[in-house]
Amino acid sequence: VQLQASGGGLVLPGGSLRLSCAVSGLTFSNYAMGWFRQVPGKEREFVAVIRRSGNAYYSTSVKGRFTASRGNAKSTVYLQMNSLKPEDTAVYFCAATPMSKILSTLYNKDGYDYWGQGTLVTVSS
Repeated sequence: VQLQASGGGLVLPGGSLRLSCAVSGLTFSNYAMGWFRQVPGKEREFVAVIRRSGNAYYSTSVKGRFTASRGNAKSTVYLQMNSLKPEDTAVYFCAATPMSKILSTLYNKDGYDYWGQGTLVTVSS
């Protein structure tokens, strides 16, 4: 199983980025896909999760600014990030977990079986 995250970079405050995560080695439509982020010295924190149906759930810190989507035909999940703030600076990770897991477990990193390598997002002027 491989999860390959991409799309990170340097962006000005207020700007936008779209992250992608290409998945291989599993039946993509059977998995919920999560996005997490981490800064040095802190725990990896939940950002968003999107289920097979396309229903997505977000942390309060990004709700209204970030949008998760998935292309089941391409086995890819996306995170559109708008109105970026300096505090969004982090390494962003995508993760996969079977759809059978209940939603409440998907807000925690321990609820995921597979992880990508991370992509760095830096929001700075």
